[in-house]
Amino acid sequence: MTMNSAPALKRPEATAAAPMVRLGGVDIVALSRRDWADAVVRTALFQRARGRLPYFFTSANGNMLSRYAASAEFRALVDQADAIDADGMPLVLASRWLTRTPVPERCATTDFFHDVAKEAAAHGVSFYMLGGTEAVNAAAAARTQAKNPSLRIAGRRNGYFDAADEASVVAAINAAKPDILWVGLGVPHEHGFVVRNRAALTNVGAIKTCGGLFDFVAGTASRAPQWMQTLSLEWLYRLYLEPRRLFWRYATTNVHCMWLLATRTSDVMPKHKFPSDY
Repeated sequence: MTMNSAPALKRPEATAAAPMVRLGGVDIVALSRRDWADAVVRTALFQRARGRLPYFFTSANGNMLSRYAASAEFRALVDQADAIDADGMPLVLASRWLTRTPVPERCATTDFFHDVAKEAAAHGVSFYMLGGTEAVNAAAAARTQAKNPSLRIAGRRNGYFDAADEASVVAAINAAKPDILWVGLGVPHEHGFVVRNRAALTNVGAIKTCGGLFDFVAGTASRAPQWMQTLSLEWLYRLYLEPRRLFWRYATTNVHCMWLLATRTSDVMPKHKFPSDY
């Protein structure tokens, strides 16, 4: 199904003027995963149909909050995003305990990707998957296609390229004309890639940064048990798997994140308005 023949999406009431909340200094759009999926697909169609710049979606978790507060360079990149979801249970809990604008649920990218894929398949919206090793990227694309047979994957590419190759990567993405570009180059590299190349990505409707998503989709990385996810302990599971790499990060950023959530949280925010219905 092509973009022009895709059925129109009806804007749900929740996203007509979506509530926002400032959590740890970062402005978060407070939607459920289902409403987020609708917003990303609908916005991608709208931007593509009108030749506008791709809408830039990203996510916030504890590590991102800490980086955002500590690095002016990273903050400048994130501030160019159009909308940010809460991919971290501590943010969801802080919104419930400290504000009158609770985030309905965690929008974990590893789950959200499949929500968007299902919605995209139903409305003729295509994907481009950028990131990971060649083996991981290929496996992630194959698994995504197998799970969503009617989804059109316009293209894919591993994330191993240098600055000299960046223009050719952008050209390949434009040639594929994807409605949604998933960028999994790791933080903060993926944000830098989007900001540097957004104006040149003229054949893309929406961009979503996704960190190490493709490792999970490909099956080379595992999620924490559901009970640990529910209790906001997924970080502990990852620490168990990679103690040498993650110990110092978590020892510093977790404490910093808790302080930021306690001191830089507010629900006095204007509503977020996504582009009009396609």
